[in-house]
Amino acid sequence: MSITAAMVKELREVSGAGMMDAKKALTENDGNLEAAMDWLRTKGLAKAAKKSGRTAAEGLVGVAVEGGVGVAVEVNSETDFVAKNADFQAMVQGITKVATGVSDIDALRVADMDGKSIEDFVVAKVATIGENMSVRRMARVEGEAVAAYVHNAATEGMGKIGVLVSGTGDAAFLKQVAMHVAATNPASLSSDDLDPALIEREKQVLTEQARESGKPDAVIEKMIIGRMNKYFEEVTLLNQKFVMNPDLTVEKAAAEAGTVITAFARLEVGEGIEKVEEDFAAEVAKTMGG
Repeated sequence: MSITAAMVKELREVSGAGMMDAKKALTENDGNLEAAMDWLRTKGLAKAAKKSGRTAAEGLVGVAVEGGVGVAVEVNSETDFVAKNADFQAMVQGITKVATGVSDIDALRVADMDGKSIEDFVVAKVATIGENMSVRRMARVEGEAVAAYVHNAATEGMGKIGVLVSGTGDAAFLKQVAMHVAATNPASLSSDDLDPALIEREKQVLTEQARESGKPDAVIEKMIIGRMNKYFEEVTLLNQKFVMNPDLTVEKAAAEAGTVITAFARLEVGEGIEKVEEDFAAEVAKTMGG
């Protein structure tokens, strides 16, 4: 398979590896980006073990809690200018309020808001605001107590990152956990909830790394167990070091607070969407007819 400059550029951005290392990784793996990333990690040439996705689209995440239900909704716009627009913010607030009464994103899009489905409502707003917009994602958690947190808030109840945490016991502590989740972006609540395919992929990478050490199989097996435990500490909420008190895991901090964490959700604006870089001066000139 022919390895293009664009493929090398993409792998470099994801891995932080050098140009020649990225090209070699792609060549060794027939252009497969995921396999090339694993190859770089095996060789110790990638900077990060995981990447949540490049933030691309603009917009806001709105959060709302009613009783034992918490929702977070991502509404995208083309530019950050629109995200700061009071009309756009009012729309996000309205959509988020409606979301407390539905179960998922599909139900939300057809739910009624001011006599129209939310999907139609947003389409109508496109003509008013003058920019393409969409209701992209929704998260919902339920529990005895639910706490919400917004990071980089644009106004009350909405910002660039929205987090929900549900559990039993102290709601104030759950709010601290929500702040922790905003900062650390865990992949799951515990290792039991982690995607088996993700676990297997990680284990394969760590196995190859251990084998390159040249140590006996018995030692390699212990190395893998230790490294997998370290991996679970990094990516699962309950096993992470609590940001508010790094001497404790989140699970132990919750136990001391008399709280059990049952679920969480985290939405970040534009997460996982590749951003198309534009020349802003050229765009303005085009708009002005220059």
